[in-house]
Amino acid sequence: MLEKKVEFFSDGLKLKGSYYYPEKFNENKQYPAIIINSGYQGFNEFYPKLFAEKLTEKGYLCFGFDYRGFADSEGEKGRVVLDEQVRDIQHAISYITGHDNVDHTKIGLIGWGMGACNVIHAAAKDKRVSAVAGLNGFYHGERWLKSIHSYVEFVEIEKTLEEDRKVRAATGRSQFADTFLHYPLDPSTKDYVENELASVYGFGHETQLLFTDSILETNAENVVGDVSPVPLFIGHGKENLLHPKSESVSLYQKAGSPKTFYWIEGKHNDFMFGDHAEFIRLNDALGEFLQDAFKGGTHEKSVSSLT
Repeated sequence: MLEKKVEFFSDGLKLKGSYYYPEKFNENKQYPAIIINSGYQGFNEFYPKLFAEKLTEKGYLCFGFDYRGFADSEGEKGRVVLDEQVRDIQHAISYITGHDNVDHTKIGLIGWGMGACNVIHAAAKDKRVSAVAGLNGFYHGERWLKSIHSYVEFVEIEKTLEEDRKVRAATGRSQFADTFLHYPLDPSTKDYVENELASVYGFGHETQLLFTDSILETNAENVVGDVSPVPLFIGHGKENLLHPKSESVSLYQKAGSPKTFYWIEGKHNDFMFGDHAEFIRLNDALGEFLQDAFKGGTHEKSVSSLT
């Protein structure tokens, strides 16, 4: 895989990104292009690059970037607003369509974790998208947040947010909190994060409490119907304890055709290694899905069981 680091702008902010080219890149050819989007506290250097290593082997030109405020992209550190990240994705689409080797009629989006919700919103808004895949995501923010907290914990979260809203209104600034205060990691994910992600440059900044309000406000189920007739791929770990599998099942049931559901044999990210058999299998399924989508395929892949 060949990498070319670039910069582009989103709402006036300079964001850092990378084109990932197939090893035998032909400058006289146009390629279908995939924008790969990371999740919460994720960066281009990790998951987007990891997926790109597999998908460039299948002949796709890939693009990854750091959201505003992350790593060396411009923007306020610690400010995480999902609607703003969706705008970053849309500006990334605008940027890559200016590349001579990108077939702008064949642009796909892949979103991992929290990024899965983002790409659904982006595809619902932006008709330049020809295929979209959400992996191990949550899609109804309030429902998900309540699912990982007790009733008492959620009441305390609401009290904390109400106080922060007053501070925001009075000062224009949201208070900072521990990165995972309201986004607690299950043991398996925590172990992976500490061993694989914590050392990534820029990881672990404190996050404004405004982020939790952003989660409460997001609901991809309200817009997933607008994605159709663009083909949709939903993948989820059978044993995922960070984002319950019911999140993906519910989104899939509300989505229009054509759509594909894929069960990942794993948890949230225990299989996220380039040489892991399940990661390879997932990328093979994504490659097949993208190939069908870019050929104009509209068939729906049946799912034997959604439980």
